Amino acid sequence: MPSAADRREMILAAMAAAAKIAGRDPAGVQLIAVSKGRSAEEIEPLIAAGQRDFGESRVQEALDKWPPLVARHPDIRLHGIGRLQTNKAEDAVRLFSVIHAVDRTGLVDALVKAADKAGRTPAVYVQVNIGEEEQKGGCAIADAGDLLAKVRASPLPLAGLMAIPPAGVEPGPYFALLAKIARRHDVAGLSMGMSGDFRAAIMLGATAVRIGTALFE
Repeated sequence: MPSAADRREMILAAMAAAAKIAGRDPAGVQLIAVSKGRSAEEIEPLIAAGQRDFGESRVQEALDKWPPLVARHPDIRLHGIGRLQTNKAEDAVRLFSVIHAVDRTGLVDALVKAADKAGRTPAVYVQVNIGEEEQKGGCAIADAGDLLAKVRASPLPLAGLMAIPPAGVEPGPYFALLAKIARRHDVAGLSMGMSGDFRAAIMLGATAVRIGTALFE
């Protein structure tokens, strides 16, 4: 069985190959290891292999798990990749260097207030509900411009756009649509692509991919 370090190297090689096919610099794509549901014992080998960006979906799980790891490895960058309630904004600001699921103006306001209180300002992605699915987070495609303007008018650095395509369908058209929305609004960062579709996401412009299963299993 390949080790965590071996799996990471294979994924980085696949990411680089996809970037080169698209005529892109592989250094322009960030690997975020999705560690939700994983123990510190599972995470440590990836840290030892050089992985520094990790994604968590639940604030409480991250609070329970990460402070000792970050104390030992202060260069780790935690990414909040799950839907975020406004009442968790203060904890999220203290924990995360980047928040990927900003999908409403009220959350922007809560994060700005929390950042001011904490003296720490995470970068944020605006999440777009690219498949217009009722059960998923993300702003409506038509509202992306207004939400981007809200973030740009705030102290929160804009990292880019994030989306999760519908399950069970070809993701390429949804990645292409998010890239089109990004161009329309002069946004450079695209957080899109997971274990099963990161190659397509990179070829269509992803600057950050969120990979869990392929790294840990």
